[in-house]
Amino acid sequence: MSAASPWLRPAAVLVLCALPGAAQEGEFAAKLFQSGERAYADQAYKEALETWNQLLQSAPRSEFAPRVLLLLARYQVEVAKKPEAAMPYLDRLRTEYIKSPWAAEGLLLRGTLLARQARRPADLKDAMAEFHRVIDLFPDQPAVAGAHLELGRAWRDQGQWGSALQHFVFAYRLHPDGPSAPQALLEAAETLDLTGDLPGCLRLLQRVRTEFPRSPAAQEATWRMAVRVKLRITKPPLRLEGPWPAGRVKWLKTPILLAPASSGDLFLFQNDQDHAFRLKDGDLAPVGPPATGTRALVPTPGDGLWLLTRGTLLKEDGTSSPLGTLNAITGGRLDRWGNLWVADARTPALTLFAPDGSSRALPSPVATALAPLPTGGVVLASDADRSLHFLDAEGQPRLTVPYGKDLPAAYKSVVALAADPLGHVAALVDGGDYGEGVVVYGPDGAVLRQATLRTLGLSGRFTSLALDRAGGVVLCDRRNDTLFRLD
Repeated sequence: MSAASPWLRPAAVLVLCALPGAAQEGEFAAKLFQSGERAYADQAYKEALETWNQLLQSAPRSEFAPRVLLLLARYQVEVAKKPEAAMPYLDRLRTEYIKSPWAAEGLLLRGTLLARQARRPADLKDAMAEFHRVIDLFPDQPAVAGAHLELGRAWRDQGQWGSALQHFVFAYRLHPDGPSAPQALLEAAETLDLTGDLPGCLRLLQRVRTEFPRSPAAQEATWRMAVRVKLRITKPPLRLEGPWPAGRVKWLKTPILLAPASSGDLFLFQNDQDHAFRLKDGDLAPVGPPATGTRALVPTPGDGLWLLTRGTLLKEDGTSSPLGTLNAITGGRLDRWGNLWVADARTPALTLFAPDGSSRALPSPVATALAPLPTGGVVLASDADRSLHFLDAEGQPRLTVPYGKDLPAAYKSVVALAADPLGHVAALVDGGDYGEGVVVYGPDGAVLRQATLRTLGLSGRFTSLALDRAGGVVLCDRRNDTLFRLD
């Protein structure tokens, strides 16, 4: 059959006609994508979203479609602050465009969002599956380093330090110059400390400072390294610096509670004003609504503050929730999973309030005071058995420290507890042969620093304390309306 056969002409004509149409569709998709990019850069988000959605409708098979789905998901997370609205875009990217290079970033983001939604360690399985898909399906993509970083965090949340450390090391080695590298080194250092390897922790923190001097991770590494060296290696005796901030005497109105904010600022509750305040650079700013009868301050991960009053949880936006029969509250914390842990002086258990409103009791000694630990659990003081109890993220006993351990004399009661992000615990104590004083413990329960108020030259009514990011202790004196700092 010759090349001019009429049997071939219709097919040839169809092919020739189809090619320009496909090319034109690709060109149009490119123009829509670029138009959306321009609008997004100008923060004309409504225009950008409309343009990109038009691209998805008119050219769903174009090379730009999966990228647009990822951008729309990121908009919901980063701009609209509605992570739940990102999931339909990521689900579609995962289902229809799994072979696209953009699917790697999409799976990583989807896994990260699933991890945020988790309410207990067992809920991390789906998130971890997405991180493993990134590693298995896209071994050459930059997202693999991020997947290892998130897997490390997931394993650490489950108390698996060895597995966590392995993934943090992978995240760094895959792209030592990539955006995840400094954070991966920092996370590896913190995990080494959890395993008890302080020298290894300090070496990695120094590497973060040396290799990434301008990164936020280097700033974190600097203070974390300095505090560990100070409290666990040099261990200088506690000494009184005086009123804090320097020179501010009798400037408060019956301060009774202190708590560190996640940013490093200090929250303070003044009883005469029935109000919480943020202390930043020496200035006070009110936080949330007035709250009579506040018994505990609960900092939130977003640098906010919740208040526990008699039988009520009061949030920063003014909303409140009942706490049942708990009306002798001695402490509280908000954990990684969104559960509120509440200790009550009349209840031989910790009560956990879940985000869905349900609650459950964790058996424990009656808690005189309570503070959060970076591992997800808490440390509580029980005057009933005169011991500090370190609990893990599941509320299970990890360590018990008698009140008199490693001290010249035992104290009788704990007035308040405080902890820092490195696992150090400070106790404001009273009674017994020891008397009034401050004791600072390491994550392993060892006494690091201690002093009685008498030897420090302090006299007042001290009701609360906090550990700052320089390794110092801030004391709250309600009698003299002053804060004092020990260093």
